[in-house]
Amino acid sequence: MEFLTPPPDHPSRLRLRQWLRDNPDPDHDALAGAGYVAPHWPTPYGLDAGPLDQLGIDEELRAAGVSLPVNPIGIGWAGPTILVGGTQEQKDRYLRPMLAGREIWCQLFSEPGHGSDLANLSTRAVRDGDHYVVNGQKLWTSDAHRAHFGILIVRTDPDARKHRGISYLICPMDTPGITVRPVYDMTGTFYLNEVFFDDVRIPAANLVGAENDGWRLAKVTLGNERVSLSGEGALWGSGPTAQDLVERLRERGGVADPILRQRVAQVYIVGEILRLIRLRTVAAAVQGRPPGPEASIRKALSDEHGQEVMAVAKELAGSAGMLLDHTPFDGEHQIWDHGFLFAPALTVGGGTAQIQRNIIAEAVLGLPREIDVEAGLTWNEARAAVAAARR
Repeated sequence: MEFLTPPPDHPSRLRLRQWLRDNPDPDHDALAGAGYVAPHWPTPYGLDAGPLDQLGIDEELRAAGVSLPVNPIGIGWAGPTILVGGTQEQKDRYLRPMLAGREIWCQLFSEPGHGSDLANLSTRAVRDGDHYVVNGQKLWTSDAHRAHFGILIVRTDPDARKHRGISYLICPMDTPGITVRPVYDMTGTFYLNEVFFDDVRIPAANLVGAENDGWRLAKVTLGNERVSLSGEGALWGSGPTAQDLVERLRERGGVADPILRQRVAQVYIVGEILRLIRLRTVAAAVQGRPPGPEASIRKALSDEHGQEVMAVAKELAGSAGMLLDHTPFDGEHQIWDHGFLFAPALTVGGGTAQIQRNIIAEAVLGLPREIDVEAGLTWNEARAAVAAARR
């Protein structure tokens, strides 16, 4: 995998080094203006950078200690969707402040009572002149309490089949009629929220793509979400890794208990497998190939892996691990305590483990799709449809 690292004299590295000499200690606006926040985006928002260019830019920024804006839903999910389906006016208005981290974004997709059946949403939007009037509720919305805008999917045609009749809106979070309430988790803090819409008027100009074509754009967002949630860290790409766990144990002299030592070895092995799958995805991009279903495969594996990493860390603390502020690593209890309490959410957020396995079954194993119950098939007709799909 050495070919994935561009050489020291790669043009992308040289250009960035010169830019940093001309712009020492750049702020987020300067980085966004130069295209270095999302270099793979098209100009003028990015640099049209290929995979090797991106790798070189990422390494050079890390080496220089330059921090990028923290706006994961905006830059990782909303921005790519607006690039695909947005108007030029929408791109000009939203992308630059998003890249600079001046306007934070949230994702208004999930709803209570529908679980992972995202397309079965009930939040309604009715066209009224130059506005859509929105009523309904969203749940598990990260950062809604501090977001300036949200990407919102709503049902605009209640008579259409569930994957149709959905529209995709840009929602200003300070619009009258929006109520945001925190959802506290086991860590004692919150970053998730429930959001209520009561006769919220959103300009029709905020429609992304065509009316009733929102599910196509929602799939663009979800595809980027699964990649974003499959980073190196054990907690949706953040936090410690299995490698961090092993390195800290080495510093402490290892593990004496043979069974526990075997569990540590197992999480390390799975961590390496996930790292190689990630490199495979990068390699596909370098070679100009689409990544395929690797994002769903890696997310399905990494979620359970993250839970196991945190469980092993707690077990290493012995009986003291049942208490808060007690981990085997001195001075790091907040990282591991928080991770252990947060880990149960990993297999639910961003598409449940079961949904990811459905995607893998269809895209990798070639298994037939689930029967569409809305089609009104009899049991015998459903069996015949499955048999035909398998042939």
